[in-house]
Amino acid sequence: MTDQQPTPDELATLEFSRVFDAPRELVFRCMTEPEHLTHFWGPTGVSAPLENIHVDLQPGGVFETVMVRDDDAREYATCATYIEVSEPDRLVWREAHSGITVTTTFIELDGDRTEVHIHQTNVREAFRSTAAQAGFLSSLDRFELYLDQLIGTRVR
Repeated sequence: MTDQQPTPDELATLEFSRVFDAPRELVFRCMTEPEHLTHFWGPTGVSAPLENIHVDLQPGGVFETVMVRDDDAREYATCATYIEVSEPDRLVWREAHSGITVTTTFIELDGDRTEVHIHQTNVREAFRSTAAQAGFLSSLDRFELYLDQLIGTRVR
């Protein structure tokens, strides 16, 4: 038996938080239902066609998407397995291809606002780059715009 030390990639984490001016139940549904996800999933410059999104929202269930680049139609598949589903408080999943574990916490705030806190572990160096993080943040921007359309108010 050997004691192997984790590599720096295994220890790397990223954290993102955003406050949305929308009720927690709506924010949770938008993050878990294909009919909503298709409108914002992925960074600016990609789409996630509804027929390419599969959600089996239960521990052991699968979350699958295929994002398509708008400029050249290249496809990027993601497959994750839900570890924890606690509606409307928390989601945890692990991506099969990257090994990243994502924990998303939905925190109810006063005035029908929701803080979404995303904690990622086992993040490889390529996903920690400034460009990769900007792409991830642009997906949160897209989500914000989508919520604006749903509830008709500016989200902040």
